[in-house]
Formats: sequence, C-alpha cells, structure tokens
Amino acid sequence: MDRYSFLNAVHSQFIEDLYQQYLKYPDSLEPSWKAFFQGFDFARENYGDQDESFATAVADCPEVDISEISEDIRKEFKVLDLIEAYRTRGHLFTKTNPVRERRYFSPTLDIENFGLQKSDLSKVFKSATEIGFSGADTLQNIVNRLQRIYCESIGVEYMHVYDVEEKLFIRQWLQQNENHARLSPDEKKHVLKKLNQAVAFENYLHTKFVGQKRFSLEGGESLIPALDQLISRSSVHGVDEVVLGMAHRGRLNVLTNIFQKSYKQIFSEFEGKEFEEDVFAGDVKYHLGASSSITTEAGEKVNINLVPNPSHLETVAALVEGICRAKVDNTYQNDYKKVLPIVIHGDAAIAGQGIVYEVAQMMTLDGYKTGGTVHIVVNNQVGFTTNYLDGRSSLYCTDIAKVTDSPVMHVNADDVEAVVHAMRFAADFRARFGKDVYIDLLGYRKYGHNEGDEPRFTQPELYKLISKHPNPREIYKEKLIGEGIVSNEVMKEMEEEFKALLDQNFDASKEIEVNTLSIFMEDTWKKYPFDAHSNVYEAVDTSYPFEKLKELGEKISTLPADKKFLSKVKRLFDQRLKMVTETNSLDWAMGELLAYATLLTEGYSVRISGEDVERGTFSHRHAVLKTEDTEEEYVPLKHVSDEMFDIYNSLLSEYGVLGFDYGYAAASPDTLTIWEAQFGDFVNGAQIIVDQYLVAAEEKWKLQNGLVMLLPHGYEGQGAEHSSARLERFLTLAANDNIFVANCTTPANFFHLLRRQMKFGFRKPLVVMTPKSLLRHPKVVSKLEDMAEGSFRPVIDDASADPEKVERLVLCSGKLYYDLLAKKEETNDEKVALVRLEQLYPLQQDAIDAVFAKYKNRKSLVWAQEEPENMGAWSFILRNYRNTGIEVISPVPGGSPAPGTHKRFDINQKDVINRVFSL
Repeated sequence: MDRYSFLNAVHSQFIEDLYQQYLKYPDSLEPSWKAFFQGFDFARENYGDQDESFATAVADCPEVDISEISEDIRKEFKVLDLIEAYRTRGHLFTKTNPVRERRYFSPTLDIENFGLQKSDLSKVFKSATEIGFSGADTLQNIVNRLQRIYCESIGVEYMHVYDVEEKLFIRQWLQQNENHARLSPDEKKHVLKKLNQAVAFENYLHTKFVGQKRFSLEGGESLIPALDQLISRSSVHGVDEVVLGMAHRGRLNVLTNIFQKSYKQIFSEFEGKEFEEDVFAGDVKYHLGASSSITTEAGEKVNINLVPNPSHLETVAALVEGICRAKVDNTYQNDYKKVLPIVIHGDAAIAGQGIVYEVAQMMTLDGYKTGGTVHIVVNNQVGFTTNYLDGRSSLYCTDIAKVTDSPVMHVNADDVEAVVHAMRFAADFRARFGKDVYIDLLGYRKYGHNEGDEPRFTQPELYKLISKHPNPREIYKEKLIGEGIVSNEVMKEMEEEFKALLDQNFDASKEIEVNTLSIFMEDTWKKYPFDAHSNVYEAVDTSYPFEKLKELGEKISTLPADKKFLSKVKRLFDQRLKMVTETNSLDWAMGELLAYATLLTEGYSVRISGEDVERGTFSHRHAVLKTEDTEEEYVPLKHVSDEMFDIYNSLLSEYGVLGFDYGYAAASPDTLTIWEAQFGDFVNGAQIIVDQYLVAAEEKWKLQNGLVMLLPHGYEGQGAEHSSARLERFLTLAANDNIFVANCTTPANFFHLLRRQMKFGFRKPLVVMTPKSLLRHPKVVSKLEDMAEGSFRPVIDDASADPEKVERLVLCSGKLYYDLLAKKEETNDEKVALVRLEQLYPLQQDAIDAVFAKYKNRKSLVWAQEEPENMGAWSFILRNYRNTGIEVISPVPGGSPAPGTHKRFDINQKDVINRVFSL
C-alpha cells in the first residue's frame, strides 16, 4: 500500500504523531513517509498557514481524503523521492571506474521511475532548496545538480549513517560546489607536481631495475597527491602527528614522495647490499618503516610515521591504532585531534581479512578509540589473480564501513582532483566527528601481483584495456594544458628536472657500501638506544622499600567508606588487608597488584588489556570494582600515584587486540603494557602477531618492544581448549635473545619479573605462562620481605633436598611443581630434588650449571612436564641439554594438547607423578 492509499484509512492523530517524530528524528521514519512530510513542509511554507499542525492542515475530520492534495504538491513529493533516490543509490550510477564500464543496476534514476515525465523538466519545484538552490528551480536543473553531486567521479554512501547531525554535515559538504574540487591554479600545479613524482619514480625503477619486485603503484599513482592533501588538510585541523599503515603495493613511492626517504637509499636497497649490523637480518625494502618530520603544503609541521609491516595483509592496521592511542595518552594529553591514523588497504584484503572487522569495532571503545581513522583503499579491482566477483559477496569492498556507521566515497583514481576532494572530505569529517572514513580509490594494477607476474593468464580482457590506458599524470597534464594553467614546455621542464634528480641519486647510491636502517620513532626511544647485544642476563635491582611496600599494600586493599560494595568484594578486600597487616602471606593477585603499584610510584605507567581483565577470567584480580547501588567504578590503583593506570576489558578479539597492544608498547616504552588472554589456549588466534612482530621485529626492523603477554596455562582437566598456551611454540620461536619466556611459581617471583621488565635498559617482549588453580593454592604465597628484597630468580632450587641423598634431579616448571611437591611430602622422598626453571628463555645457564654441580651424585636427570611429550618445553630442553643424558617424563605424544575428560586427565597426571618418583 503506498502512502496515499494508506493515508485514506488512518486517523489524523496517528499522522500527527508521525509528523512530530519526523520533526525530532527525521531519519527514524520509513523513507516514503519522510519524503511525504518534507513535501508537506514545502507546501505549508508556500501554500498554507505555517502555524497549523499537520493534522489540521491535512483534514478537519478523523479521516483524510488524499485526493484533495493538489497535483503540484504530489509532484513535489515525487521530486523529493527522486532526490532521496540519488542520495541513497546515486553511487551505483557513477563514472568511478577508469578502465571499464560499471555493472548495471536496476531500477535506474530515470525520472520516469518516479512518476515524472520529460514535460516536467521545465517545471519549477520548491524541492530544489533541498539540494542547495536558493529557491525554486526547474526539474532539469535539479537533475543536473544531482548528477554532478552523486553520479560523476565520486560516488557517496552515507544514507546508512544514523546520526542526523553527521548526515546533515555530509549533505551540506557535498552540495558545496556540487561535490567537485575547487582548486586554485597554484594548488593544481602542486597536485600535478606530486603526481609527476609518483609516475616518474615508478617509471625510473622500472627501467633501472628490470624484473625486480617493487610492487608498483602504477595505476594508483593518485595515492601520492591524496596522502599529501590528506595530511596537509588535517594539519590545518590541528593534527600534529600521523601514523600510517599500509601493505607493500606503492610503499616505496610513499616512502620517497611522502616520507622523504632519500632516493639514493631506495636505489641502494635495490642493489641488495648487506645492512651494517651483522646480527641484523633486515627485511625486504617494501616492508620497511620510516619516521620523519615534514612541512605540509599548508605550512604546518607534522611528524609522520610509516609502520613496518609483514606481508600478512591488514595486520599492520591494529598496530597503527595502538601506536596512535599511545601517543594520544602519553604525548598529546588525551587530545585525539592531534594524532591521525591512516590505513591503506587493498581491495581484496579489506574484504577478505577478518582482522579488518576486529579493528573496525575498536572505533568508539574507551580502551581502543583513536579519534577516527581514515581508511584508503587502493582498489586494483583484482586480488593476486582473483577477480573481485570471486573475492567478496558484498557489493563493495568497503562495506565494512556500514558496521561503524562510517561514510564512504568511491572515487575514480584517474580524476586526481576528485581524489583530492575526497581526501579533504575525509579530513573534515574526521576532525568534526572523530569517526572513521573510507575512501575507495578505484584504479587498476598495471602489472601483475609483482612485476614478474603475467596478469593476462587470468584477466586477459582487463589487461588489454589497461595496456592502452594513459596514466593519471598524462590525463591531468592534458586537463591543465587545456585550462591554460601549464604548458607543454613547463611540463617538459618539470619532468626533466625530476629525472635529473633521480639520476643524481642513482649515481650516489653506487657509493653506498652497506645499507643502514634508521630507528622507527627514534625520538620515542631515545632513553633506550638500540643495542643488538643487550645483556639479558644482567642482574636487575627490582627491590622496593619494605615500609613503602606495606603501605601500598594497605592502600590498595582498603575500600572507601563512602561507597557501597558487594559483601563478597568487602570480604575479599578484608582478606587482602589481613595478608599485609597480619598474616604476611600474600597470594598471586597481591603480588601482581603490588608490582603495578610500585611501578606507578616510580614514574612508570601501566596499561592492561584483554578479555575480562578488569576482574580477571578466574576472578582473582578485581582491579576494577563496581558499587552495588550505582555501578560506579572504583579502581584502587588509580589512587596510588599520578601516573596512568588503565585497565580495559577488550572486545572478544585476540588477533586485533594483541596487535593493538603491541603497537601501544611500540610507542610507549615507559608504560608496562600487558595483554592477557582469557585462556592461554586462545593466543593461537593471534599467531600472526606473534610470528611476524613479537619474535621477529627486532631482527627485521630494529624494533624494540616491551609488551607483556599473560597466558593462563596449566593442566587441570578442563579439556583441550583450556589447558595449554602452547609453550612449545614460543620456545621454538625463541632465538638470539629476542624474547623472555617465563613460568613462575611464586607471587614474589612474578612481582620481580614484572618490575624487571621496566627496569631493564632495553625492551623485549615477555611471555608468561600464568596460573589458574595456583591463584588460590595455599602454598602459592609469598612474604612481603620476598618482594621488598631480592630480585627475579630464573632458577629456584629445592631447599629441602640433601644433595648427598639425591639420586634423581628433576627439572620442571609451573603448576606441575606443586603436584610433584605434594607427592614428595606425602612419601617423605629424599631421593628426588625438584628444581624449577622459572625462566625458560633465555636459560640462565650459570644458575643451571650450579644446580648440576650441586647434585653431582645424581643417577638420572629428568625433565618432567604435564604437556604431551611432543608439546611443552621438552624439545627445547633436549636441544639445549642433549649431551647430559636428560630424559623426559610426560604424557604420551598427541595431536590434542589435553584429554577431554577429567578422568583421563587424572590418569595421565598421576602417571607422570608416579613415574617421577619411581626409581
């Protein structure tokens, strides 16, 4: 039923209610009702009493006879419908594809589809004011303007945006100059200059380094003026720093023409020369990062950072957000407008990679927001060899934008002025609303996935078109020559000057003997200069004055009297207070919380992030409390120092959130940055971050990072997905002192481990297998003195063992120690010594050698573990102590880390324990 028929059957009060709803929330109505009320407003302003209510104006009786509405008003409604259709569907009928025709969509925007005729084109309609006309105008002019706004080189999607203010802003912005760029002659020359740099640089590489991979930007060269304009426009809005993440395509062009990396350095890297440090493995040239300071076209100074990235597409996006958030928190006093995240995507990657969704969902979350990200898609219309129709089910690769209510502009990348216009929109919208914006640059890829690939195998028709297509510089050059802004002579001079510059740098590159790599965000890391030979074995003072420690313990365990908490919370905090003031027997949670408290008083910040971390998966931490009556939050650790203590329950994501927190740590060396898994088993969902960044970034890119990963680990009969943090994977990846791996057994040792992480004169990731059942184990306690004094103990000897009586030396780690200890105490065994390796990597060899020497009368040396033989630390231990005759006692090898029933777990565990003591 259409709205006219429907109106005939409804009560006027219902209509009045709808109209009042329209006045307050116009976008909450069904589109045809919205258009109807818009038409009524036009009619009332021009034909009726402006003080009348809607119901009174339409009828004087309970029922309405729509037939009395004049034909002029009916036509106004139809024109409004047409305008609404252009706003909603105009993006389907654009000229945004530079090399081939767009797909056909039906129905079209022909006026006949809206009940209008060719004869109406000359008629005047008040609806014209809806699209920026000052008064009524002809339908022909209305259609012409709609075509220019919505259906030329820019297609706009914004009608999915629910916020009325945002939608109105977009609408008004588009109507300025009919959604076309307004550039001065000097601005056009500047755009041409950047475009020339982009095109000429790619051509030069293609001729000088034939056949070498460079992942050319050809077909998308307008990205360079796009970035130039985005950064410049954003600087006017107050942006002082930019963090950019992108994959390999076009990266070399961005490094030189945006980040001002010297051309000679790029050329030298093409020669394949070694890096100056022997221990530095390096990476391919199109993965390297950069940091620099530039002066924008607008005259503003901006710091810009290009994050190093692996070939795993979209991974870097999470790091970009984390780096930006760290800078907002630590450098710019929580002013999100000062830092701009930019993420450049490929069309196949943004549609296909799941991390895109994880990162998108961070946009407004308290712990992860960055004030809005500008997403730029370099749309090649093809993946490696995969056609776009095989790469997604959605209409556009950017449809993820609808998840976050973000506007999208689809732009013909050959129309560089349209590209500039879209970038200015992105900068303006982000500055105003602090939300994400997506710019989809539709171009093409001139060659295959790399320069040695043959794209005609899989896209022969497309590459016939591309082979004949002029590059964006030639298109824009002809446009500006036609406008009289530049001449052929000026263009020739511009091209020759740039070619001479490249030749000069090419010659200079021959004189470079070894390549160097500058430190990413070097200013941030001045206190921690990169040293490939950092001493990871050095003794670090992690003590803390006893009286101050006790005072802190009392402070974080005392609840404010003026707030009402649950009785269970009160009881828990009373118990914590007694640990400090009476029993001097502190559990795991107190050891952890005191580590944070002491670091805060020493000038360090603390950030903890992950699923359920505020309370803790196992209800041990309770770092954030809620009052019983109002759910007001109270965070005890925020009251011990002026330093920042932040703890956030994350979205249900491992990959994205671990990447974010790794990025945060990369930009904040004075913050103890912690990511905790809900269960350690779930870290495999973030394996890409571990493999490509956590363990390899120092060797590839000279990146230091002090991220701490807390991974609950231990076999307690909870099945295959709630037992193992896959310790074996981290130990396999450990080499060249790249990470620390620990499995602590006492609160005091965990306390010192966390403090040591910040006391080192360098930063390396720390991976900790953290306990579950041990959180409340009666033996897993420490005294205040153990924390106030001493330091981290990588190896803990068996204090009860008599070396003269010991026949079997058992090395173990983590929870299993307490299971073995219970058996030893039960049987009063004196033949077995239980020695704990608290730090599994790097092994503290001097301490281990001392243990071996102490128990020289032993008859056997055993590594005991509760993981299957092919998992856990055994392979790593065997690799390091192969010549000692060490043997393993563990469950049998398996494809699954743990059995599915508690009964089978008990059998396995008892078997391991009994074998340890069977001599």
